[in-house]
Amino acid sequence: MKNIIKTDKAPAAIGPYSQAVEVNGMVYTSGVIPVDPATGETTGSTAADQAEQVFSNLKNLIEASGAAMENIIKTVVFLKDMEDFAAVNGVYAKYFPQPYPARSCVEVARLPKDVLLEVEAIAVK
Repeated sequence: MKNIIKTDKAPAAIGPYSQAVEVNGMVYTSGVIPVDPATGETTGSTAADQAEQVFSNLKNLIEASGAAMENIIKTVVFLKDMEDFAAVNGVYAKYFPQPYPARSCVEVARLPKDVLLEVEAIAVK
């Protein structure tokens, strides 16, 4: 059985998808971008600033599922520019305790709303 996770503390879906879905105790998030959930506007002009908003949104979404950041076992980070890797890594380390989740990080040509990064996660409850 699939449980749809929805919260107003993370950006609303901007298409035909759910913010997150839980199945058999596993939580799968959609991509999270640096949008202020209250205004719907992109925040931050640097990758580090945008990463703060992304990880705050991700934390709120994961908590809405009944899990915590410690429950995240895998993330995928999409960067518009791999030159931002170190800046995003610095923010990432503030949100994830050790032992860290598995992670992939890739550079992409373009992201929704022309943001600098997007992150998706898988958590186990």
